[in-house]
Amino acid sequence: MSNVLDVIIVGGGTAGLSALREIRKRTSNFVIINDGPWGTICARVGCMPSKALIEAANAFHRRNRFGEFGIRGAENITIDIAAVLQRVRKLRDGFVAGTLKATSDLGERAISGRARLLGVGKLEVNGRILHARSIILATGSRPVIPGQWQALGGRLLTTDTLFEQETLPSRMGVLGLGPVGVEMAQALSRLGINVSAFSKGENIARLSDPEVNAVAVDLLGREFSLLTGEKADLRMDNDQLQVSTNSSDIACDSVLVALGRRPNIDGLGLETLGVELDEHGLPPVDPDTMQITDLPVFLPGDANRQAPILHEAADGGHIAGINAMRPTPFSFQRRTPLAIIFSEPGIAIVGKRFESLDSRRILTGTVRFENQGRARIAQRNHGILRLYADRENGRLLGAEMVAPAAEHMAHLLAIAIDRSLAVQDMLRLPFYHPTLEEGLRTALREISSQLPPCSESDLAACESLRVEALE
Repeated sequence: MSNVLDVIIVGGGTAGLSALREIRKRTSNFVIINDGPWGTICARVGCMPSKALIEAANAFHRRNRFGEFGIRGAENITIDIAAVLQRVRKLRDGFVAGTLKATSDLGERAISGRARLLGVGKLEVNGRILHARSIILATGSRPVIPGQWQALGGRLLTTDTLFEQETLPSRMGVLGLGPVGVEMAQALSRLGINVSAFSKGENIARLSDPEVNAVAVDLLGREFSLLTGEKADLRMDNDQLQVSTNSSDIACDSVLVALGRRPNIDGLGLETLGVELDEHGLPPVDPDTMQITDLPVFLPGDANRQAPILHEAADGGHIAGINAMRPTPFSFQRRTPLAIIFSEPGIAIVGKRFESLDSRRILTGTVRFENQGRARIAQRNHGILRLYADRENGRLLGAEMVAPAAEHMAHLLAIAIDRSLAVQDMLRLPFYHPTLEEGLRTALREISSQLPPCSESDLAACESLRVEALE
C-alpha cells in the first residue's frame, strides 16, 4: 500500500461490502476497516435470522387451520423452542460465513478496529494515521435502547441478542411496532409465547393509509395483545418486570425493544469535516451520489438514516464505491421505494406513501381479500390493498397493503411504477386464474372505472364477471 490510499472504507456491512466490490474493480490501493464482528447486520442479527424464526413460527401456526382442511391430530403437535433457536443460529452462521468470504483474502487491507476521522482524507485506527483520496463511511447502525433501561440486563432483548437465547420465556413484551416489532411480535406469539406489544403512535409498520393501518392493527390484534397510541415504560416491581402505560401495567418475563436503529456515528469525527451537522449529528448527504456536500467523503447505508433497508444500503454502497474513484461523482437514479414487512398477511409499501399524496389529485382503488377466491381456498382471506393513481392520466403512483402474497404483489407494482405504467396498461397484462394477484386486478378496475373509457377493442376494458369463483 502507498502512503496515500485511493480509498478507505469504514464498515464491513452491506453498504461497505457493496462499496468494496466496486473499489476492487478499480484499484488495489485501499483498506477496509471494521469495528466489531465482520459480517453484515442482515446476516448476523437482521433479515436472515429473523426470517428463519418467522418461518418456524408460521409452520407451527398452520396447525390451527388443519381442521378446516380435514386434517386431524393438530392438537398433538408441539414445539421445541430451543430447537427452533438452534436452527436459527445454524442458518445464521452459514449466512455470516458467506459474507465473510468477501474480505477473507484481503490480508493487511482488512483492518479490525475503530476508526476516527481527523479531517478530510485522514483518519486514525489502532494508533495509525491513514491518508486517502476518498473515504467511504459505511458504519451501519445499532438498536435504540433508552439509557434508563440498561440496568434491566438480560431481561432486555434486542435483535442483537434475541437469536442468541437458548430458549424463550412464556411472557414477553415488544416495545415498538415498526417493521421489526411487527414481525417479531407475531412470530413470538405464533411460537406459543404470550406477547404484549406496544406502539407510541397509532400507526404501525410505517403504514400511512388509515384504512390499511386499521386492518393491520385489527388482524394482528387478534393474535396478540396490541396497544397503540400510548407511550410504554419499563420498571421493576419486586423483581417483576412491568410494562407500564397510562392505561395498563403488564407483567413480562423479558422485553424485546424494537424502537428503531441509531446510526453508528458516535466518536466517528464527522465534526472534523468542517460541514454543518443536523440535530442527529449527521452531515448533508446527496441521496443520488452518497457524497457529503462536495467533499471526497461518502456516507451510504444505515449510517445516513435515509432508507434503512438492505437493497437500499447495497445500492448506496455501490454508488459510493463508484463515485469514490471518480473526479466528478455520477448522480444515480434511485429505485422505486419498496418496503416489505414479513408478517402474515404481509405488509408492503410501494412507491409514494399515501400521506405524501394530494388526495385531490389521485384516484384510489381498493380490494379486500375476505371473499377473494384463491385466498379463501388457502385460508388466507384476510387483508386489504389500496392503490393510488394520478387522476389525470391513471399512472400508478404507489400502494399500501396488508395482504396475502404482499411481497409478490409489491414487486409487481414496483415494476409497474418504475416503468410509469398506467392502470389500463396493467389491465392489459394477463392475470391467471385462480391467483391472489386477481385481487390486485380488482383494485385496478376500480380506478379504471373512474377514468375515461378506453377503446372497445382494448382488453383493458374487460370488466369483472362479478362471479366470486371466477375473480
